Amino acid sequence: MTKKELAITLSKLELFSSPDVRAEQYPTDSEIAAEILWQAYMNGNIEEKTIADLGAGTGILGIGCLLLGAKKVFFVEKDRKAVEVLVKNLAGTGCENFEIVNEDIQTFNQKVDVVVQNPPFGTKEKHADINFLDKAMQLAPIIYTFHKTETKDFIYSHVEKAGFKTSQYWELDFPLKKTMKQHRKKLERIRVSCFRIVKFIKE
Repeated sequence: MTKKELAITLSKLELFSSPDVRAEQYPTDSEIAAEILWQAYMNGNIEEKTIADLGAGTGILGIGCLLLGAKKVFFVEKDRKAVEVLVKNLAGTGCENFEIVNEDIQTFNQKVDVVVQNPPFGTKEKHADINFLDKAMQLAPIIYTFHKTETKDFIYSHVEKAGFKTSQYWELDFPLKKTMKQHRKKLERIRVSCFRIVKFIKE
């Protein structure tokens, strides 16, 4: 599968039918998801790896991992409505090497090779993004995680204190479509960054 084919496949997945404002259920753009997952694939962080998609939503990141040859993907999502859509999306892939965990990320303790996540940015619930990041660092030595670009200096510092470091960094124009009542524009772009964070190993 090429990166273009991946983006096309991901673009056909169903999205949230009634997104939760407080949970910041904004869909991850298929082009951006494909770009970051392709980078992870080229880094050797997807094929034959066990992966957790934290706050999986309707599954775009984890499904992308399955399509790129992941050994197994755990989809961790507490919202039942999102899981219903996730189940439909997974049925269309023909993949069987996954497990849906319908619970809060804080109760999930399965160690994995890699975590992929697009967490809430903490605009509705303070520190929601950091709670996700801290959990990811408990579970895996390699993490791909999205955060608002304006928080990048804090992210750098926070992961270093936890014994991790940012090895790659991408800045992206994240498209937010008009899916909620407070949205005034049909399409708005916000600056979002994706961090590849790895556990620091002292020589």
